[in-house]
Amino acid sequence: MNQHSNRALQQFKSEVGLRFQLYNSLFTSLPFHRIEKTGILLSLLSNNCDEGYKKHLSPIRIIDEFFTKHTTYTTEKEKSDLLFRFVQYVERQVVLFDALEDAAFAQVHDLNGVGTLKHLESEVIQENKQQELTEKLKEFSVRLVLTAHPTQFYPGPVLGIINDLSRALADNNTNLINTYLQQLGKTPFFKKKKPTPFDEAISLVWYLENVFYAAAGRILSNLKAQFPHAVDKSNPVIRMGFWPGGDMDGNPFVTSETTLQVAEALRGSIIKCYYLDVRKLKRRLTFSGIDNLLNDLEAKLYKNLFIPGARTALSKDEILETLEQIRKIIIEQHNGLFLHLVNNLINKIEVFGLHFASLDIRQESSIHGKVLGSIAEKDNVLPKDYAGLADNDKIKTLTSITRPADPSLLEDPVQQNTLQAMSSIRDIQHYNGPEGSNRYIISQCNSALNAMEVYGLLLLSGWKKEKLNIDIVPLFETVDDLKRAGEIMSTLYKDPVYKQHLALRKNRQTIMLGFSDGTKDGGYLMANWSIYKAKEELTKISRENQVDVIFFDGRGGPPSRGGGKTHKFYASMGHNISNKEIQLTIQGQTVSSNFGIIEAAQYNIEQLLNAGITNELFSTKLFTLDDKEEDLIQELAESGYTAYKELRDHPYLADYLLQVSPLRFYSETNIGSRPARRGVASGLSLKDLRAIPFAGSWSQLKQNVTGYFGVGSALQQMEKQGKFTQIQQLYKNSLFFKTLLDNCEMAMMKSFFPLTSFLSKHKQFGEIWQLIYNEYELTRQYLSKLTGHHELMADYPVDHLSIQMRERIVLPLVTIQQYGLTRIREMDEQLAQSPMKAVYEKLVMRCSFGIINAGRNSA
Repeated sequence: MNQHSNRALQQFKSEVGLRFQLYNSLFTSLPFHRIEKTGILLSLLSNNCDEGYKKHLSPIRIIDEFFTKHTTYTTEKEKSDLLFRFVQYVERQVVLFDALEDAAFAQVHDLNGVGTLKHLESEVIQENKQQELTEKLKEFSVRLVLTAHPTQFYPGPVLGIINDLSRALADNNTNLINTYLQQLGKTPFFKKKKPTPFDEAISLVWYLENVFYAAAGRILSNLKAQFPHAVDKSNPVIRMGFWPGGDMDGNPFVTSETTLQVAEALRGSIIKCYYLDVRKLKRRLTFSGIDNLLNDLEAKLYKNLFIPGARTALSKDEILETLEQIRKIIIEQHNGLFLHLVNNLINKIEVFGLHFASLDIRQESSIHGKVLGSIAEKDNVLPKDYAGLADNDKIKTLTSITRPADPSLLEDPVQQNTLQAMSSIRDIQHYNGPEGSNRYIISQCNSALNAMEVYGLLLLSGWKKEKLNIDIVPLFETVDDLKRAGEIMSTLYKDPVYKQHLALRKNRQTIMLGFSDGTKDGGYLMANWSIYKAKEELTKISRENQVDVIFFDGRGGPPSRGGGKTHKFYASMGHNISNKEIQLTIQGQTVSSNFGIIEAAQYNIEQLLNAGITNELFSTKLFTLDDKEEDLIQELAESGYTAYKELRDHPYLADYLLQVSPLRFYSETNIGSRPARRGVASGLSLKDLRAIPFAGSWSQLKQNVTGYFGVGSALQQMEKQGKFTQIQQLYKNSLFFKTLLDNCEMAMMKSFFPLTSFLSKHKQFGEIWQLIYNEYELTRQYLSKLTGHHELMADYPVDHLSIQMRERIVLPLVTIQQYGLTRIREMDEQLAQSPMKAVYEKLVMRCSFGIINAGRNSA
């Protein structure tokens, strides 16, 4: 362990570990119904779990013994009431731990260390790379796209408490801490009804206003201070994207009306931020010649913000022009006094414009085909036999459209909505600026036709070819789609009409690659490697066609969904993969865990900026893989896929997830507006199942299959072929391969098989449990052999301890959840009708909150 890691670990132990014990004891003194007894009994249950799992007891045995030993309860009602109180208590313990970690962020992380802009500055100056940096920053940026994917279990009021509590903890304000803990005890965690897409949008706007607004301003100010001529104002380096209200894929509740409402909320929110900053400026800039300019600007912002129906055509350039005038006066007449305050606001406006975040529109490819089929039937703008045409003929027809279709002729509301959403992009651009909404993403894009269907539909919605300032973004997710991606894009690049469209878009093509469905489909190694290879091939094809390709990564929270040590992946891409921009989705828990406070957001955005810049300016052998190394990883991926396929295609896998995990209760948690699966067909199909409930169910089972399954089998296969020494060399030389396995260790660290070991003897599920457990143990054994470490995540001692403590906090919860699931299974098997079944179902669902939140990136 190096000196910095050791110092960080000691800081974590004192600032988080010790303080958690101290403040956790405050819970027992809070004036709530039987709270003291609940705290003491929970501590006893926690010890029972520790001892019970060492003796290989099942959750049923552990909880039954707890009730016998430590309580006088005899009825199921009394017992379940206490279990619900335990759930509520643990939920609040998790909030306290989250707040403590946030409060200690600056002490535990080196804010000027490796991966930060300060560190980049010293490297650039040392290597004399100032000119190269200036060139790189003309085009390079990081785009963080906030999504509404349902992995955030904290309702808005609780997020506010965490934020306030972490500040009070940082200030050691005991009175406030005590007050906030009392507030926490009285604040409900459970949402009684599902949020609407607009609700989801507003909850994420909170982060834009309270975190990203300040963090982006700081980063840009620091960057300009370090390298005054490097940042081009036409390229602000940081961009924000937004999916709630625009992501229609599988979510019938997102309408074109919602899309316009969300765009208006984003515009209002950023104007409010500017208005408040201008008010602050007025308190400092009280000089002659400036006050009138500020008063006029304040009045314009006020009018757009507070007067109903008074939305004017205010523009980003108009605001910047006023601030540049003020800037000039301060420099020329007032010795530059308070210039930094004006510069900081200018930086924010350059990043956020009047859009705050660009609203992406997304829909699934099969819907587009259905819309076109319906239009052909009802409107002669398309030939009646359109559906029967060959793909090439369809493309020719779509590119020859000369007039819009009438959306009112469409009877299906989803189809009507899809066409109207395309039209609404024009309105958004009018008020929020061109950046307000300018991308259309196609889920499950399987062909060049799928992309051209969107081009045709945009024309049918009223867009003119020569004014079509929208990027058409194909999304490739499954292993097969990733293999075909190069061929699909090659066909598109050669199409004369699409080529013309790309010229309008400065010959830049954004391609989205989805990690979640790839892992569900192909397993951990194959999904990650397929994306790497697809990026290489797409980069090569794009360069051959004189197109600048930009990759947009659909990453989730856990390693299985492209999460984990994300910045290290970007630092490891090498020269064979386009690095024009870093674009990625930030989902649910990842928003609150990595970007929940300004310091954390600034640190993590800087890590991404540093990764993208370093990759190009200081590329070394650690970054670009050679042919032999690629062949080796290809073999590993294929062996891993073979092992994973055995599990994926197991006849009992769907039943296992439905009966043993909380999968079937996901839709009842009321954490997201979107259904847990696409379509309405009966039965469970892995293809239709959303990746989030799939990964989230494994994480609550504490088996985390999608983050490691197949890795052990693949490494064993390499050893059998006498190639393990080459694998060890690869681990030492390749940052990509090392990061891949580091993330795998994170998923394994959050696994706990004693919880479900009782299933090893189950008549239906015993075989599948053993298959998973054997792969886990095999992977653990070979990772130890490869890394030389005897414990997982040894290179990340702070993360290791954080996970260990969090898993310890939720051990009673996962035990209670399995207890509930087992009781439900027993009732189902016996065909017993009992009012307690509904109680246990609610108990299982309620346990999900604390388990997922404690995991921080588990779904």
